[in-house]
Amino acid sequence: MKKLCTFLFTFFLYLVLISNVSAEQSQIRILYMNDFHGFAEPYKPFASDKLLGGIAYLAAKVAQLRDEKPSLLLAAGDMIQGNNWANLSQGKSVIELMNEMNFDAMVVGNHEFDFGQETLKKRIAEAHFPVLGANVEGWDALKPYSIKEISGIKIAIIGIVTEDTPISTHPRNVAGLKFIPVRETVQKYVDEVRDQAAVVIVLSHIGYANDRMLAEQVKGVDIIVGGHSHTKALSPAAIGHTIVVQAWEHAKALGVLDLTVEDGKIVSFSGHLDEIEPLPGKEDSNVMAIVNKYHRDVDAILRETIGEASIDLDGENVRARETNFGDFVADRMKEVSGADIAIINGGSIRASIKKGPIAVKNIYTALPFDSYIVAIKLTGNQILATLEHGVSAIEKGEGRFPQVSGLTFTYSLSSQPGTRVKEVSIAHNPLIPDKEYIVATNDFLAAGGDGYQAFGEAVRSSGNFSVTGGLMKGDNLVYSDSGRWMRDVITGYIREKKFISPQIEGRISETHESLHK
Repeated sequence: MKKLCTFLFTFFLYLVLISNVSAEQSQIRILYMNDFHGFAEPYKPFASDKLLGGIAYLAAKVAQLRDEKPSLLLAAGDMIQGNNWANLSQGKSVIELMNEMNFDAMVVGNHEFDFGQETLKKRIAEAHFPVLGANVEGWDALKPYSIKEISGIKIAIIGIVTEDTPISTHPRNVAGLKFIPVRETVQKYVDEVRDQAAVVIVLSHIGYANDRMLAEQVKGVDIIVGGHSHTKALSPAAIGHTIVVQAWEHAKALGVLDLTVEDGKIVSFSGHLDEIEPLPGKEDSNVMAIVNKYHRDVDAILRETIGEASIDLDGENVRARETNFGDFVADRMKEVSGADIAIINGGSIRASIKKGPIAVKNIYTALPFDSYIVAIKLTGNQILATLEHGVSAIEKGEGRFPQVSGLTFTYSLSSQPGTRVKEVSIAHNPLIPDKEYIVATNDFLAAGGDGYQAFGEAVRSSGNFSVTGGLMKGDNLVYSDSGRWMRDVITGYIREKKFISPQIEGRISETHESLHK
């Protein structure tokens, strides 16, 4: 009997040991950032006096957190374009610092295409990490996914970019490429990698709301690390069996997601955003050296003070309402081109300028895109269609919202998209549907960018229309200055006038009228 009890006790211990081995837990950490846009140096966000960000400070935080447990460092797109620090090297500076920080993977964002495919190929070749884009067809420079192993756990990372990329970068930048639907792409690659990896991450550049919908629609995704909408998601969201995260913008925060994995499954998680403050002595010295090297190059070009603003120039709200900065830029385009009116997309203005001295770098930061002024002939009906498109997605904060000059209009947010514009006046007279007007815009919108089909169709239907080297020609084009970027026009105006004080003039207003006129 004693021997039997000893045997049973020994057998019980064996079962416990076997159970503990099979239920062995691993702790891993996912670090993430998105929508960096080349903001390498700390800055004060609009309407704030607090310095935030600084990639050298974020890099130091990454190193600290990596020391605590095995980690992956991921970038969810729009990394290489935006701020002067990145733009003047066409993103080369960003890839250099990402290599220094030992990123594990990055998904291409829509703005990665802004310097053109050949430049993007160079940046990808320079990267010491995979650059992903599973739903981009016609280009082998991007990988659909990458598989990493940490602490014995294989992790598949699938990269996807917004299907709207062809309308959110200049069409010439994506010529020959096809952006296939995200949902079917993710399901395809989840099915392919599920047997190869314990954890499946979708590294996404489609926006937070779309990430949440994707989590509901596709089975087998453990984590979605997102970008594109610049969402400050303070903690992870659990959508079914999928964890969804995003880390704000401009290196102002680092996302941290801690996972407990048992038997190849995530059994628990916790996460947060670490807000990055540029505290002296808390920087990564190697990354800071890279920041300083490119800063000197940029500063030599852009430090010239060209004028002064007596009021803050609001580039923060250009996607939702009329702003004084939007009015100012549109006025210059109308003035320079001699057009009747000007219409631009709010998304072409990327930053505010504070009251006080204005340097060249302030203009280049606010107007970072290589776009030039054109003027084309549009009928009143085409102008109405253009404005309808501009106010069709106000709720989503998309860049298509119009900033205008030479016209006023009202819209109703309660009306369905396509029927929101109620009254339009040009030179204080009602819009005439079949009358032809000259409309100033930028070459991005004239080519149909941001979904402005009325512009694109008008240009393409123009007699003798052609595009050579990205330059448009056609009978409907009455002005085209491809030799000067729009930001240089604005810079020249301020340098000449020295003092500016633009005011909001009531050009765009919301009405509660429900009948479409």
